[in-house]
Amino acid sequence: MVQRRRVIQGLGMGAMASALAACGREDGASAGPQDQRRFQWRMVTTWPPNFPGLGTGATEFARRVGACSGGRLTIKVYGAEELVPAFEVFDAVANGTAEVGHGGAYYWKGKVPAASFFSTVPFGLTAQEMGGWLHYGGGLELWQEAYRPYGILPLPCGSSGTQMGGWFRKEINTLADLKGLKMRIPGLGGEVLARAGGTPVTLAGGEIFTALQTGAIDATEWVGPYNDLAFGLYKVAPYYYYPGWHEPGTTLEALVNREAFEALPEDLQNIVVTCAQSVNDQMLAEFTARNAEALRTLVEEHGVKLRPFPREVLARLHQLSLEVVEAGAASDPLYARVLQSQQDFQARSAPYLAVAEEAFLLARDQG
Repeated sequence: MVQRRRVIQGLGMGAMASALAACGREDGASAGPQDQRRFQWRMVTTWPPNFPGLGTGATEFARRVGACSGGRLTIKVYGAEELVPAFEVFDAVANGTAEVGHGGAYYWKGKVPAASFFSTVPFGLTAQEMGGWLHYGGGLELWQEAYRPYGILPLPCGSSGTQMGGWFRKEINTLADLKGLKMRIPGLGGEVLARAGGTPVTLAGGEIFTALQTGAIDATEWVGPYNDLAFGLYKVAPYYYYPGWHEPGTTLEALVNREAFEALPEDLQNIVVTCAQSVNDQMLAEFTARNAEALRTLVEEHGVKLRPFPREVLARLHQLSLEVVEAGAASDPLYARVLQSQQDFQARSAPYLAVAEEAFLLARDQG
């Protein structure tokens, strides 16, 4: 966290203003830093090349870094399979094959058991709460501690907000309908499904449609209407369930090779951090707008059958979610610390949210 604090402190109001001014110039010219060395980075992602929202978010991060640095730091983006497979992004950054990666932290829970908490946890924090926990609740410090042994500096770099519950070939009416269900679902959500009697399957995004079409899986979650429409999932599964109990506020990450980051002049380090945060905010805004448009298209133009999960199903999944995280905490000290930190933050934020966003939305709906 020392490095992160140094970067943040180094920004200051003046440096931040200079970085933003440089980003706003059409020619991308910088404010004239003393160190004129140029750096070229490779960025690998877990997403299909230029995939809407997720893949384009990674591309936008690279574009902004190039513009804000006046071309002194350029980043070439490789989608999944173009340089490394989707689920080898973490290793590629750790071993220096690429200087930066983009993905979701829950993909690495096999290496870092606590990783899922830095992306999303079933029945956990919303996107707004995740931002509060990461930046003002100690979450970012824990995240960096978790990745430090691998030589990786993690930065929040995107958010999809609350996701959908997923696409199903058959209706889910009772808990019995989860028994034997083969579903593509990563992270802790997959562990919860397994406890409910289902079979979680891990697949990269580009493999989902075919697996669902051929019956290799019975259901899948992906992101939300915007991305799900782009994948055409409505063509192979008619039932679309909500809410996304397993991913209430999914944060995406930029994984930065620490050695490469520390080799940058301080102003370029500041630019990397600032651009990651700006993409984090921009992506959430994009998903908020595009998901609304895409849901309308799915229902009105494609006849998708939008369904809420039955209350008994959600209640059971909630109970199983608590069992999953408690089991993880019992076997890993860092996991236990991260869980406690997040639960404490959620307990502190819940009373305010109840009289703020939650109360307002109820009042607005009733009006």
